[in-house]
Amino acid sequence: MSADADTTAHTPTIVLVGHGMVGQRFLEALADRGVTRRARIVVLCEEPRPAYDRVQLTSYFSGKTPDDLSMVGAGFMEEHGIELYVGDAAESVDREARTVTARSGRVFAYDTLVLATGSYPFVPPVPGKDARGCFVYRTIEDLLAIEEYAKTATTGAVVGGGLLGLEAAGALKGLGLDTHVVEFAPRLMPVQVDEGGGAALLRTIERMGLSVHTGTGTQEVVTADGAVTGMRLSDGSELAVDMVVFSAGVRPRDQLARDCGLAVGERGGIAVDERCRTSDPAVFAIGECALAVDGRVYGLVAPGYEMAQTVAAVLAEEADQGFTGADMSTKLKLLGVDVASFGDAHGTAEGCLDVVYSDSRSGVYKKLVVDGEGVLLGGVLVGDADSYGLLRPLTGTVPPVSPEQLVLPAGAGAPVALGPSALPDDAVICSCHNVTKHAIGQCSSLAEVKKCTKAGTGCGSCVKVIEKLLPAPVDQGLCGCFSYSRSELYEIARTLRLTSFAALLDSHGRPEVRGGEGCEVCKPTVGSILASLNNGYILDGEQASLQDTNDHFLANMQRNGSYSVVPRIPGGEITPDKLIVIGEVARDYGLYTKITGGQRIDLFGARVDQLPAIWTRLVDAGFESGHAYGKSLRTVKSCVGQTWCRYGVQDSVKMAIQLELRYRGLRSPHKLKSAVSGCARECAEAQSKDFGIIATANGWNLYVGGNGGATPRHADLLAQDLSDAELVRLIDRFLMFYIRTADRLERTSTWLDRLEGGLDHLKDVVVHDSLGLCDELEALMAAHVDAYRDEWAQTLDDPERLRRFVSFVNAPDTPDPSVRFVPERDQIKPDLTFLTLEGVASR
Repeated sequence: MSADADTTAHTPTIVLVGHGMVGQRFLEALADRGVTRRARIVVLCEEPRPAYDRVQLTSYFSGKTPDDLSMVGAGFMEEHGIELYVGDAAESVDREARTVTARSGRVFAYDTLVLATGSYPFVPPVPGKDARGCFVYRTIEDLLAIEEYAKTATTGAVVGGGLLGLEAAGALKGLGLDTHVVEFAPRLMPVQVDEGGGAALLRTIERMGLSVHTGTGTQEVVTADGAVTGMRLSDGSELAVDMVVFSAGVRPRDQLARDCGLAVGERGGIAVDERCRTSDPAVFAIGECALAVDGRVYGLVAPGYEMAQTVAAVLAEEADQGFTGADMSTKLKLLGVDVASFGDAHGTAEGCLDVVYSDSRSGVYKKLVVDGEGVLLGGVLVGDADSYGLLRPLTGTVPPVSPEQLVLPAGAGAPVALGPSALPDDAVICSCHNVTKHAIGQCSSLAEVKKCTKAGTGCGSCVKVIEKLLPAPVDQGLCGCFSYSRSELYEIARTLRLTSFAALLDSHGRPEVRGGEGCEVCKPTVGSILASLNNGYILDGEQASLQDTNDHFLANMQRNGSYSVVPRIPGGEITPDKLIVIGEVARDYGLYTKITGGQRIDLFGARVDQLPAIWTRLVDAGFESGHAYGKSLRTVKSCVGQTWCRYGVQDSVKMAIQLELRYRGLRSPHKLKSAVSGCARECAEAQSKDFGIIATANGWNLYVGGNGGATPRHADLLAQDLSDAELVRLIDRFLMFYIRTADRLERTSTWLDRLEGGLDHLKDVVVHDSLGLCDELEALMAAHVDAYRDEWAQTLDDPERLRRFVSFVNAPDTPDPSVRFVPERDQIKPDLTFLTLEGVASR
């Protein structure tokens, strides 16, 4: 191509209206096919933020932030040259001129227009629906408004008992409101589950304290002074509520298409063909706004993703099978209850048969629909949906075992556990991204599967099956000395009461290393295990040789060979007298002084030979080791709580001190951080901690698995409205289960993400005691509390232990001359010499 042709070549413009989950998937599909390199892409987004995970919307109330829910990777738009206009909705389309006018007045010409306008929540036309205190449950902004209004409300009602309605009910309950659910149909989730499944779901939800009203509709929202005061139902009953959330279904947002003359369905939805092309060849529609060729408007994200792929393939001039319909299978956890349906869940096929298992005591209901030949047509699972990931891909086939065996629980009829080998290679494992078993088999890890196929990044229901399809690691041993993992070594040492590294290595090490000295991986790991099992003073005997450099001197080594001194200040509370002691010690020893984010005062610049003298003064003043050097509890931060703050609802300082004194010195696979906030304003940043506590009007909410640092993670809500005793008991269990099962140097955030079953499994174990371990976990923590001794106090009481604190063994009274300092800002800093690229020394 000539230079002249290059400069005059037309660059096609693709305008995308709407930037939700389907819109973002469309952009990714364009990028994957290289379309973004040869076309200008313009995106008009009505909401004030880019695409976010609407499927996980309710997780906002469990600690997720809007940023956590974002689906747009850092730098994605910039990398692909995509123009994103946030908060600027499309107002009109001129199909003849091929332009789109945005709310801001901007006009964009297009060669191809893609409508991904989604849907809007349906609000029944009842009197009072626009009163103050009425909300819909659709966007992050809706949730923010609900959260704020709920602070002054006591009782709420949700109109709609479908998927989103039950999530909304769970959100209101989590916000501390007495909650009603009103569903016009005779059962909850009428689209997904049958009568039996609805009954099982109803019993379980009512046991959670929610009031459910089925078979009745909302006749009127009662108001006073413009605000909600109640609801009048069609059966004549009335509810005293001061907040109403409408979640009665959605309708396709097709007004933009109607206004520009595109064909729409009789009941709404932009009519499209199998290529998702509208009545105008230059305009496509995808997602919840589109009426597919099979006459359906799909309200699930997976069909929307398929439509996005179809249009991207058309624009990239690739062959594609088109979109003619989609699998409506669904698996969710609503109010903590597993609910799943797949295939012909309601048994509408002629001559089909039902195989049903129901246990009203445990809230479990399972129904499989089969034809006369035994072909699996569909099913409903309530209360136990673990088999969904294997059953759904088997739909349309004759399973290798009888349907009775597939629904019976363990111990009743000796069911055969189906594994991945029972699935054909073309079985779709991830319905969100249409990924087959064969495609997953080309990968070697879950991370690779997610990166290469996107399987497991949608609703997440397929992750368990994906993990079973992946090859097991060849060697899961801790290191070259042990074929066991850290958690297995912990169990061995605990069960056999082994108290030394040598005993563990000689009895359970790999044969070729028995009788040896171990390595730099297993020695500190086993040292930590033994310390967590209350094996005494960590620097006595063999234990000393297992410790890292920092533990070896009970202080953190700094970059110039000096050490830091970090006394414990429980909850960040300190008396003036103790504050003066710290100041005097810092002054007398010339130490650099810094107030940390963990509400402690760190002293830097101590020589190793000065540590005993410094700690003598601190211990005499009532201080203890802050364990800044160890893989153990660091701090429990706190705000001032209700004692001083007018917003506080509990005594956060008292609780923080209690927790820090309880868990001080607890050795673990990695450091532990905590915080206690006295109200929902969250001044102590509890949701960024390994375990964080937030006060409520009814007690305490416990969050776990948070992390700051290089890979931040918001903590997950483990339990709510706990009493003081319940809170401590759950933290005891959580910490000991983590210590028992985590890998070496694994933070709670990484551990929780890796834990099979994730947060749900953790809840089962530490809240519901599903493994029968809780008494044992509590006993282990009680043993730690009873055995705790301050390591610096123990050290100072023993002259033999003090002998290690010297710079030179052969000259114990000689300080290290290489540890030098220079002044800076009225304090000191290390005097370090660096080499420049030219080899000239500089500081």
